Amino acid sequence: MKIIIAGAGDVGFHLAKLLSYESQDTYIIDFDGDKLNYINNHLDVIAKKGDATSINLLKEIGIDNTDLLLAVTDSQNTNFTISVIGKALGAKKTIARISNPEFLSNEIVNFKGFGVDFMISPEELAAKEIKLLLNQSSFNDTVAFENGVFNVMGTTLGYKSPILDLTVKEAKDKFCLVDFITIAIKREGVAQTIIPRGDSTYKLNDQVYFSVPSYSINKLYEIIGKEHIDIKNVMILGGSRVGRKTARKLCKDDFKVKLIEKNKEKAFQLAEELRHTLVIYGDGRDLELLEEENIREMDAFVAVTGDSETNIMSCLVAKSKGVKKTVALVENMDYINISQTIGIDTLINKKLIAASNIFRHIRKGEILALANLHNVDAEVFEFEVQPNAKVTRKIIKELKFPREAIIGGVIRDGKALMSFGDFQLQSGDKAIVFCLPEAISTVEDLFN
Repeated sequence: MKIIIAGAGDVGFHLAKLLSYESQDTYIIDFDGDKLNYINNHLDVIAKKGDATSINLLKEIGIDNTDLLLAVTDSQNTNFTISVIGKALGAKKTIARISNPEFLSNEIVNFKGFGVDFMISPEELAAKEIKLLLNQSSFNDTVAFENGVFNVMGTTLGYKSPILDLTVKEAKDKFCLVDFITIAIKREGVAQTIIPRGDSTYKLNDQVYFSVPSYSINKLYEIIGKEHIDIKNVMILGGSRVGRKTARKLCKDDFKVKLIEKNKEKAFQLAEELRHTLVIYGDGRDLELLEEENIREMDAFVAVTGDSETNIMSCLVAKSKGVKKTVALVENMDYINISQTIGIDTLINKKLIAASNIFRHIRKGEILALANLHNVDAEVFEFEVQPNAKVTRKIIKELKFPREAIIGGVIRDGKALMSFGDFQLQSGDKAIVFCLPEAISTVEDLFN
């Protein structure tokens, strides 16, 4: 598969990094020579310096036989231009990174007719993830499949969890009335993510990921030893695009939202735009202001300013004031893996979320969804099982399924089914699969 990435920023770099494991024929274009030199030295892709809107440059690197053109520069208009030109020159599929969410729901303008096959908004995806995290407040990571029919949910095991020191099999026997599958364990001091089997043991401070149908989510709290936190009062720090979108989404679900913005003009603009949000003009780093605005009465604190360090520090302050749930937006991807160790519930990176969303277009097989979990070097796929696929020929325990992967559940005719060893997949099923990088190609082959 030939892929051209326009833009070597965080989204482009992360996509290039993912593709470098795949033996894909990948090109990345950017003006910034330093970024391209770094990519050349660290990734197995072809870096090209120049203007991705240049017809001559695109022709030079073979746009006419390109399977996928990813326009992910920081400029929405540039991404549209690249997509339109690339499609006209023969690219089979184009994806443009955008900042205006109106384009995603617009049914009047035919963007495909202009040459833009898919659009993606990192800010919109980040706002959706924040809302999902607040709805499942005792978990620090959550991914919903098929509108929540099946869910992957992550949490850190505390000393109150009744499954501590039990094996996976013992926990399943003890909580036999709860439908769940443990799909991954991230353990302190262990580099690689553990794909658990029956004899794997749960330990204190393990970051554990469960695959669970919607009807069992409430029962899962008993297993992790935590109570469901009912979140209603939310304070948002920062009137960025993510902050604005998050406030709007939360207010639609009847959350009570306060948003703090330190730019006076922007604060008044947001107050006009967000009619159901209380917008406060002030500096959210000011402890006196936070106390005046009753931070101790907040159920959740979401920091989404343009400064990662401000977001992290303000969430730590909120935690110290008794706020139950904290979410910080960070630009530096290296920060993502430290959220639990520093005391913040969840750190999110909008560009990482966007790259993961784009990446499903690159995978082989009928992949309906793909997600990266925080702190974990692996991916969760939703495969649509094809007619005569290898996975349909035997029950799961008799398949040569790689040790580095696990099936976390199946959706059949809209219903969630547990995929234990004696389960057999059928054509048309939608399977949730957790997979380490080294097993991806094997798993894809089984679903084809």
